[in-house]
Amino acid sequence: MRGVSSDEPRVDINELLDEFYDQPIGHSQLGEFEPTDSVPTPYDRLLDHHEHMTVTVESHYGQKVAVQVHRYHTKGDWYAREITLVTSESQRIVQYGIVRIDTTKLEPMVWSEIENQSTPLGRVLVKHDVLREVQLCGLWRVKAGPSLAAMMHLTVGEVLYGRTALIFCHGSPAIELLEIVAPVAT
Repeated sequence: MRGVSSDEPRVDINELLDEFYDQPIGHSQLGEFEPTDSVPTPYDRLLDHHEHMTVTVESHYGQKVAVQVHRYHTKGDWYAREITLVTSESQRIVQYGIVRIDTTKLEPMVWSEIENQSTPLGRVLVKHDVLREVQLCGLWRVKAGPSLAAMMHLTVGEVLYGRTALIFCHGSPAIELLEIVAPVAT
């Protein structure tokens, strides 16, 4: 894993989980999260990088993805949503995510398109040429709980891999992410 120094902004996975799952019981409904320094192939190519996951999963699966927003809410200037990404042709669920956005860090046109919930976040940022940097914050081994298994059509207890990341927009930390990829045939 590409390390981050302790003085850099980071993403607290518990705070992201708290957006939709109450501690401590609710977190286990989503899954059991164990930090890891590395993930096995091919998950390393899907997660251990500083790129948008939308672009990465579209490249890996050779087709565009659509976003399905399961839940969302706003708290002041912060917007959070729980999503899955689904391939456009095969309708395969390829990623689960929780996204938390400081809406004050985005141009109104960009925020409006994200709020519309019809386009994956990464594609919106690329389309509007938002000056951005994706910082990988952590890699995770995840044992699927009932909620995650249901949303991704998996078995409870199935092992998945994910990451936490932070997107800087115009130099300011603006978007916190938990991204978990679907099982991939090796």
